[in-house]
Amino acid sequence: MHLLLASAARLFILRQEREIRCENKPGGPDSARRTGVLSNLRLNWKQSGKGNGMDLQREIQRTRPDFTVYVPKSSDGSTGDTGNEHFLVFNGPQGNLCTIWTQSSFEGKPDQHIVFSTSEDGGRTWEPPRTIAEKSGEKGMASWAFPLVSKSGRIYVIYNRHIGVNDIFTHTTGRMEAICSDDGGATWSAGQTIEMPRTRWDNPDPAIPANWIVWQRPDRLSDGKYYVGFTHWVSPKVRKPAPLRVWWAEAAVVEFMRFENVDDDPEPGRIVISYHAHDGKALQMDLPEFPGVSCIQEPSIVKLPDRRLFCATRTATGHPCYTVSADAGDTWSEPRPLRQADHLRPFLHPVSPCPIYRIGEGEYAFFFHNHDGHFGGWGPFDTTPHRRPIWIARGLFRPEAKQPLWFSEPRMFFDNDGIKLLRTDLAMYASLTIDDESPILWYPERKFFLLGKRIRREMLDEMAVPEQAGQKSEYVG
Repeated sequence: MHLLLASAARLFILRQEREIRCENKPGGPDSARRTGVLSNLRLNWKQSGKGNGMDLQREIQRTRPDFTVYVPKSSDGSTGDTGNEHFLVFNGPQGNLCTIWTQSSFEGKPDQHIVFSTSEDGGRTWEPPRTIAEKSGEKGMASWAFPLVSKSGRIYVIYNRHIGVNDIFTHTTGRMEAICSDDGGATWSAGQTIEMPRTRWDNPDPAIPANWIVWQRPDRLSDGKYYVGFTHWVSPKVRKPAPLRVWWAEAAVVEFMRFENVDDDPEPGRIVISYHAHDGKALQMDLPEFPGVSCIQEPSIVKLPDRRLFCATRTATGHPCYTVSADAGDTWSEPRPLRQADHLRPFLHPVSPCPIYRIGEGEYAFFFHNHDGHFGGWGPFDTTPHRRPIWIARGLFRPEAKQPLWFSEPRMFFDNDGIKLLRTDLAMYASLTIDDESPILWYPERKFFLLGKRIRREMLDEMAVPEQAGQKSEYVG
């Protein structure tokens, strides 16, 4: 089996290197009639007069959302709000829903900043977002924020703060900065720096910050404390040049953070963080055909019923990987290809977010693209147009299995038909909440709209998961 995986990886790289770029081949299935619920935010587009002739209601409905959280005021970036991503919805301290996300005119532009909004009716309507961290004075862009809520109700928001120097990418090279609110997000403290320890992956110059991204919402996964994984990009000063001319061939490893004293309500800059799978123990996954060049990114973590932690990551091998911790996240197993089940093939997925969420006791939902980057005339180098459609696989706990979560056959969850609104991708920089009716996936659509979609029980009940090794199942590839 290892020989088969190695052969597949070699074929994957060969196909990458000879891939022909295609500009106007959206591919994928046609849409059915779109239905869903729109909030009054959709009026922003018509009122702005900058819709460029597109039918906004039709565009919002392409993925059949149940909730509309945010609609930009233009489609050309002129209003500074047409890039919306890293969309993290969470339960607020006042019984409401809160959300933070990274907003800009387009991903990575200097106007990138952090906004905050709340909903008092379960997500049906949302307050207009307010900027809580932005470029100002000597401080550069603010990116990739994530929330922590203490037991007393204090909200912390931590993010990457650019300081005017680049190591790899402008929006990843930055200090860790934090703010807090004691009134549900009405007012916020000034930003304070949280010092990050230097590692072998960082630039030897201490004046140049680390290259890092936390992309998912931390949860209380480790002895009741908030815990999260992060991508740690390797500085060009401590590695060889990237072997392929594509951004994801820049080396990266995965590490983890545990927030030790959040419930003591410290000042933002005095939050204590312990690091795990850290420095020389970081998780690595080699780029096929290029040993020693790690490409593993964007860890997504869930807790298993036996208290182990299960983490899914994206890689450049053509499939996602998983790793397991049996000690509350202190140490992690060697990453392995994520399969439908022990006896079935690995799932296919390119270098794109692939989050996993707990949706019930011993029950999980995994979101991915169900292809290795070869889609609709595009290839693995084309990391915007091939990031669609979104498939869902239902996972159930299998305590005696080598891979402790086994999954159903993938099922198409949604697509946007590849219609361009500055971009076409369905990159799942998403989050999940659960209400009395169902889990809700909150997701950026084309990194433009911010939407929510219910994961309905009737659909999940139709998604059978293998019971034991040897049960026949056809993989949808």
